[in-house]
Amino acid sequence: MGGGSGRGVAGRDEAAQRARNADAPEIPHLWRRVLAMFAPYKASLVVTAVLVVITASAGVIPPLIVERIFDNALFPADQAGPHLTLLTELVLLVIVIFLITAALSVWQTYVTATVGNNVTGDLRTRLFDKLQSMDLAFFTRTRTGDIQSRLSNDVGGVSGVLTTFVSSILGNSVTVLASLVAMIVLDWRLTLVAIVMMPVLVLVQRRVGQVRARLASRTQESLSEMTAITQETLSVSGILLSKVHNRQRLESERYAAENANQIDLQVRLSMSGQWFFGLVTVIMSSVPAVIYLVSGFLIARSLDQGFDPSITAGTIVAFTAIQGRLLFPLMALMRVALEVQTSRALFARIFEYLDLTPDIVDSADAIAVADAPGPLGSVKFEDVSFRYPGAAEDSRPTLNDVSFEVQPGQTAAFVGPSGAGKTTIVYLAARLHEASAGSVQFAGADVRDLTHASIVDEVGVVSQETYLFHATIAQNLRYAKPDATDAELEEACRAANIHEQIESFEDGYDTVVGERGYRLSGGEKQRIAIARVLLKDPPVLLLDEATSALDTVSERVVQTALDRAARGRTTLVVAHRLSTIRDADVIHVVEGGRIVESGTHPDLVAADGLYARLARDQATEH
Repeated sequence: MGGGSGRGVAGRDEAAQRARNADAPEIPHLWRRVLAMFAPYKASLVVTAVLVVITASAGVIPPLIVERIFDNALFPADQAGPHLTLLTELVLLVIVIFLITAALSVWQTYVTATVGNNVTGDLRTRLFDKLQSMDLAFFTRTRTGDIQSRLSNDVGGVSGVLTTFVSSILGNSVTVLASLVAMIVLDWRLTLVAIVMMPVLVLVQRRVGQVRARLASRTQESLSEMTAITQETLSVSGILLSKVHNRQRLESERYAAENANQIDLQVRLSMSGQWFFGLVTVIMSSVPAVIYLVSGFLIARSLDQGFDPSITAGTIVAFTAIQGRLLFPLMALMRVALEVQTSRALFARIFEYLDLTPDIVDSADAIAVADAPGPLGSVKFEDVSFRYPGAAEDSRPTLNDVSFEVQPGQTAAFVGPSGAGKTTIVYLAARLHEASAGSVQFAGADVRDLTHASIVDEVGVVSQETYLFHATIAQNLRYAKPDATDAELEEACRAANIHEQIESFEDGYDTVVGERGYRLSGGEKQRIAIARVLLKDPPVLLLDEATSALDTVSERVVQTALDRAARGRTTLVVAHRLSTIRDADVIHVVEGGRIVESGTHPDLVAADGLYARLARDQATEH
């Protein structure tokens, strides 16, 4: 928690850098990729396009009918009074057109909303699937809050563009084009007056879009920082840490500072471009008055020259009505253009994650473990070295030239000082990490020649930090085997020495364990984790200091469950307490990323090396 301020500064530095990058050239094919997301919905898009074209085109018909109403029905040249029959027909026609376009608009909105939200959902699912495929190392170097922000804030930020992208651009474009054509048909001179300022507005809009893109990037980075703060400090572990160190006020101030930054950015983002749209509104709203003025001059000029004016009252009314219809779609197009420019930074952040390549991927000719040449349960390391991705080339590797072999059914233990590389060995065996050099073999085949899914299916892991979902005990157990029966759950829990304890709870197996299992004791959580592994029934068991955080009584109960779980399985054990691995078939002593001693407990004690010193130290502590 004490490093909170530093993380906040780092987040803002990163935000500033991303904001500077927002004005850089677009990611190649970015918008092509956005449009490609609509490909599965081609049929719906065709329906949307047809509806949009019909409704947008039909929108300019009523003003043209109004010209007929004025010039031919209300003030006909061939009689003193209005043509009431023609007037009635024309008015009814206008009403029918409005009714039809309204119905088509409702249909269009439904289709558009369906397509847009499906595309947004697809994007969110693709992003989640990509993150699920990433290797463990990615999550060790990436803040959970940033990942959550990409899934929620970034995808949410572009959802509006995706849901209105096609219909808004197409519909408003058709409306603008149809309106311009109708205005030209009515009078080309008045049309020139009406659009003279358009090029200037387009240039200004582009500049406003660039400013909004930078602000949007900084806003999303700030949201990411706030999400990270929330995730870190309001989890059970985070809130416990802040309370025991009395840092609630510090965390509140940290959140308040970032929240103030977010408010400032949101206000600036909301206000950016408002003066521009105000200018557009003033210009477009003033055009009818200018049209009246220009029409007056043109009519006066025609009369002075002895000609009948080509501009009639109906023409002026129809023209200004169509020009008024031009204002809203034109402003909508400009807003969409700004939103598209603003969303560029968000799409770039999303595609950045979608373009991630996992460090661990199956080879094209990878086979399943069942098809491997060796016996199931055998594990072998040959000159294995490992350095975490991103580590400097000249830094000391976590593991260096590690070699050992475990036969099916044997138990191999790894002991040594903290940071020696013991857990890394276990994770390499399950291919949760990829060896930098050498060969990790599983069932007689290099793990790089096996499918990752088939390796995971053959491995069960019990770690020091047991993770339980905020769900019932039964649901947590069935995470390993969704179709497990109640009888299978009970059998696994009996083997893990936890069944009687579960039965003593008021709700039994339907007891909700709470966030990360905090309603249970450490020993209870560990035994449920062991039962979950037993339910999976893997031939290889990986135990990563599964009892080191427990008290003596809980350790004995859990160790009994672990010993029972290990029977008949190949077991790799990372142990802190040497008393728990005295009976292992082989004990490897790891120091500085190397195996420095190997043998049974009596042999290693007799050798009087590092293992013997560790044993003496623990005996003294005991």
